[in-house]
Amino acid sequence: MRTKKSVKKNMMAKRGKFAVAFSRVKGFLLIALPVFCIVAAGYLVSEAARSAFVVNKVVFSGNAHLSDEELRALAGIKGGESMITLSSAEVYRKISATPWVMSVAVRKELPDKLLVRVKETEPFALLDMKGRLFIVDERGKMLQELRESSMPFLPIISGDPFGNKEVYAESLRLVQAVRETGLMEKKNRIEIIARTLNEIAVNLDGLVVKVGAGDYEEKLSRLAELEEQIKDRQIPVDYIDLRFANRVVVKPVNEVVR
Repeated sequence: MRTKKSVKKNMMAKRGKFAVAFSRVKGFLLIALPVFCIVAAGYLVSEAARSAFVVNKVVFSGNAHLSDEELRALAGIKGGESMITLSSAEVYRKISATPWVMSVAVRKELPDKLLVRVKETEPFALLDMKGRLFIVDERGKMLQELRESSMPFLPIISGDPFGNKEVYAESLRLVQAVRETGLMEKKNRIEIIARTLNEIAVNLDGLVVKVGAGDYEEKLSRLAELEEQIKDRQIPVDYIDLRFANRVVVKPVNEVVR
């Protein structure tokens, strides 16, 4: 039989182990409880902020070709999103993905307004690819295929941008020169015919003008003077050739006049 002394000793050992365990639990609670309270408080504050700052107004500006509804759909804003968790960078990325948008600025105005300012890409010309018309910007990037029956008045480029990129780039430079010289306001139809660099030509209301590559402003200035002379002399012209620096070739319907 165990003696009273040994029983007492065992009881003291158990009490000692319990005291150590209790001390450890107490220490853990002293550390964990404040952390839990902070986390819980943060969660409650976050949820309160989310419910308090909800996107109720989305204001778009700078858009002419894209409607507010189209921009909202591009941004993925359905309404009811939290101003706190809504990512301005994500809105920027989504809207910038469309070729119609050149730049985007996104700003939040608490408590419930999201401001989105866009700078749209301007239609520069129409690209005719085997009878299909595409609106392109000044860099030649396709914006969209033109499917409407009404056609906007833009210079038309007839050529293959993928087959000869150099010729396509020159065609865009010629369109820019046409715009800068004011021919857009004077003509009803302008078509750039681009197959090779030397054969680049522009059709102005039925008058074919061969211009080749480069020096477009100077060549179009010479054309303006020449058109006045042709008008005064009432010459029915087949085409005009401006590819040569020191001479102009005018081909009337029946003969060539140098």
